[in-house]
Amino acid sequence: MIIQSERISLKHLLSVEALSDLEVMGLIHRGQEFKKGAKWNPEKEQYFATNLFFENSTRTHKSFEVAERKLGIETIEFEESKSSVQKGETLYDTVLTMSAIGVDVAVIRHGDEHYYDELIESRTIQCGIINGGDGSGQHPTQCLLDLMTIYEEFGTFENLKVAIVGDITHSRVAKSNMQMLKRLGAKVFFSGPYEWYTEEFEVYGHYLPLDELVEEVDVMMMLRVQHERHDGEESFSKEEYHQKFGLTEERAERMKKHAIIMHPAPVNRDVELADSLVEAMQSRIITQMSNGVYMRMAILEAVLTGRS
Repeated sequence: MIIQSERISLKHLLSVEALSDLEVMGLIHRGQEFKKGAKWNPEKEQYFATNLFFENSTRTHKSFEVAERKLGIETIEFEESKSSVQKGETLYDTVLTMSAIGVDVAVIRHGDEHYYDELIESRTIQCGIINGGDGSGQHPTQCLLDLMTIYEEFGTFENLKVAIVGDITHSRVAKSNMQMLKRLGAKVFFSGPYEWYTEEFEVYGHYLPLDELVEEVDVMMMLRVQHERHDGEESFSKEEYHQKFGLTEERAERMKKHAIIMHPAPVNRDVELADSLVEAMQSRIITQMSNGVYMRMAILEAVLTGRS
């Protein structure tokens, strides 16, 4: 158990596998403290953050903004369409500029996997980097808020049965979650279209048909069908996908009474899960959104503390 006075400090947050179990649990506990009203006592009088989002986002982008404001961090606005990116400026040079003008931490979402490698290897860029999603790579802050939501519900990860269902191959959320859930003691299962599943995931869990999973698992984690990464290759209609691979009302009725429904959102309603389930009693989708603010407060604090 992490005691209240103990704080996690990080230089960057790039991927979940780079975190120790102690760091993961420390961030979860700190997120819970912020949710209960804890305050940050910063070492400096003023910090600056910028949110560089090169892919569309509502929840991640705006929850970082709210988290920054709750912590008293000054947010430096950035809009790709109004920036020198339109003149050919590279990501490296954008971050170099932000660092040079005094930004302490940059939250970045970018379409290239491992975009952050050259940034953290730079001897000139001094700001901390928080990965808000890299292509089809990882989404560590979503993973951590998901872990916080699960821990808040069950108080443990040990032997919990968690199903990750849907567009697994294209999901950075799935890749982050499967790694950490297994490390923390959960039993992971996969389901969804088999063509969106690869054998590389077998090291973390096993594939089973959805109808075999619904009665067994404690957490049903549904994934968005990522149309933007399919290049028109999808072979299912919305109705067909919902009936074959979605959490229908009928399937939800077969879930354990204590089991919860999760989804990183945005939800394709009546595709991954029935519209009526998004705000159902067993759903924790709204809780995930709320927890996103508190977990990102914990992450920002850890990175800024680690760079002070």
